[in-house]
Amino acid sequence: MSPRQRRRHRRAQGSVGKKILLAFTVLIVAIGIGAASVGLWVLDVAADAPDIDSLKPQESGASSQVFAADGSSLGYVQSDVLRTPVPLKKIPERMQKATIAIEDENFYEHSGVDYGAIVRAAIKNVEAGEVKQGGSTITQQLVRNIYITDPEDTIERKIVEAKLAQEYEEKYSKDEILDQYLNSAPYGTNDGRTAVGVQAASQVFFNKDVSDLNLNEAALLAGLPQAPTDYNPFINPHAATKRRNEVLRAMVDQGYISQATYQSNRNDGLGLERGYLYESRTQQYFFDFVQQELIDKYGVATVRDGGLRVYTTLDPHLQAVAEQAIAAHPITGAAAALVSVDAGTGEIKAMASSESYEDSQFNLAAQGRRQPGSSFKPYALTAAVDQGVDPDSTYYPAPSTITITSPYSEPWTVSGGAGASISLRDATANSVNTVYAQVVADIGPDTMDEMAKRMGISSPLAGVPADVLGASDVTVLDQADGFATLANGGVHHDPTAIAKVVLPNGDVDEPEDAEGDRVVTDGVAYTVVDVMKGTLDYGTAACCDIPCPAAGKTGTTEEQSDAWFVGYTPHVATAVWVGNPDERVALPGYGADLAAPIWHDYMMVAASQPCDEFPEPENPAELSPYYSEHTSSSSSSSDSSDYDSSYDTTTTTPTTTTYDAPTDGTADDGNYDPDLYAPGAGQEPLPAAGGGNGQGPPAAPPGNAGGVDTN
Repeated sequence: MSPRQRRRHRRAQGSVGKKILLAFTVLIVAIGIGAASVGLWVLDVAADAPDIDSLKPQESGASSQVFAADGSSLGYVQSDVLRTPVPLKKIPERMQKATIAIEDENFYEHSGVDYGAIVRAAIKNVEAGEVKQGGSTITQQLVRNIYITDPEDTIERKIVEAKLAQEYEEKYSKDEILDQYLNSAPYGTNDGRTAVGVQAASQVFFNKDVSDLNLNEAALLAGLPQAPTDYNPFINPHAATKRRNEVLRAMVDQGYISQATYQSNRNDGLGLERGYLYESRTQQYFFDFVQQELIDKYGVATVRDGGLRVYTTLDPHLQAVAEQAIAAHPITGAAAALVSVDAGTGEIKAMASSESYEDSQFNLAAQGRRQPGSSFKPYALTAAVDQGVDPDSTYYPAPSTITITSPYSEPWTVSGGAGASISLRDATANSVNTVYAQVVADIGPDTMDEMAKRMGISSPLAGVPADVLGASDVTVLDQADGFATLANGGVHHDPTAIAKVVLPNGDVDEPEDAEGDRVVTDGVAYTVVDVMKGTLDYGTAACCDIPCPAAGKTGTTEEQSDAWFVGYTPHVATAVWVGNPDERVALPGYGADLAAPIWHDYMMVAASQPCDEFPEPENPAELSPYYSEHTSSSSSSSDSSDYDSSYDTTTTTPTTTTYDAPTDGTADDGNYDPDLYAPGAGQEPLPAAGGGNGQGPPAAPPGNAGGVDTN
């Protein structure tokens, strides 16, 4: 090659080199410009993202738990989310390490975002041809769970998430972040309920507390949050096993467990045991009643997901005694219900029924309205004594049948007498209908019903004379609460099933009815109590007296379809009802035969401590004989021995006429239609308490055809 050719060749080579260099330079500049543009875009997106301090975390919620008075659990309020937060110190280290190993191996090194993990995840995804890894840290997942509503899988969301994660790391320690993550991550949905947090997940998948998890169980749970449905061991055990082993492998790679431990565990089964802690409830009738009380006060959302710890008034020992007392006195074709309240507080100590919750969710004790028969008479007695009527020196004629003419209704014929004049005291002990028909004619049905409402009857009352014989329907809870007012010296407390509610922040909410409402003076209450002692001492329930001072009243309705006994000591008031919950069926006895024995068995335990006398009143009642067109002026023929005992064994239905009928469409006579005697007939249903069916035992027409106490 000549010198000229060599020079020409060198120029050509230099020209090619310059072109390559120029092209490379242009490429680098383009990449730089692109990177700069991307960087500026990322910075712009991050700049537009809100500061974490300006955001309100989403409420993770927590399952509300209900406890008996002794602290034992009655169950959890049903919710679509199952969650019970626990402190990090109660979560075993193996669970913490398994989570870090599979979700965020550099958790303790990064400041919220692991850029190396993002690059590694991108490479893995490219190699796999699909998204296999996300690269998000535990902190990023946490802020996504608590700050980002309905997160979309976009680059913009990931940028915002990364910014929030870095800010979050500046505010909280690593332990605080791990604690929050383990208590807010979703671990899967079963039977329509999602387990959120490791405690709920441990209970659902292994039926145990999180603190009791072994290594394999911890590894299984740690692998679930990435894809809770895909890895759900109840649905896809093969995928769950593979995922668990991936977690164990990651723990080996990061030095948390040895290779030998991995080998000894990788072939083990899943060891699943479906737990129903959050679905299981005891004393379900009472639980529903409590739940409705809570909803009325706090609202549905707070009750279901507010993490309330509800301490109720239910005494498990007395509840068991109540159930045993009912079971000891079975009646073919009939049910029984009992409610017992603390007279001094209104706290419900027992609420029992012979019914099965699986068969019917209707709570006979709290929801079922039934005619009380003559167990309603004490409200008339209290109203009379409150007006100054002396029950010892006031006498009424007590013929077997009497027709009452009063301004409150058209002539009303009532049967059930004592054969002679009798004091109001003895008329109460022996449940003489014709005397009480005259009493209500003297004081007025409105006065009687108003007293009943003030004492605790919350069910609607008809306001007719026949209410004195039980024409209007009431609940067992009504009667226990009403009589408790007498036991408590004339002070009424609203019945409650809740002693206190502990809120998630530790605040305690307690009932506000500490003082109660005075209905009558202690002197009036003491007088009524003293009169009502006669029922157990020598009257219709003498069969069922207890060793401690007590008072009460029997009740049996028309055709013996409902039997009652309501009684009390200075501290406890208990009502018992017996009857068929679905139809009007004659019972094989009266209140004294069927309800009083149940009351006796229960109160032998419930009233044993303390066994006090009713306290003497500070303000004795000022009483005097009462005279009216109905009363008798002579006491010479008054003797409880004159009581017509044949009436104890013969059902007598009062003859009734018409009155101004109520506007609710109920009948105005005593001729009951058996076809109407079905749940809900003739009454507006009480509000269903948490799962109740809103229907209940029927109401008989509230006219002058009141129930008759035949014992």
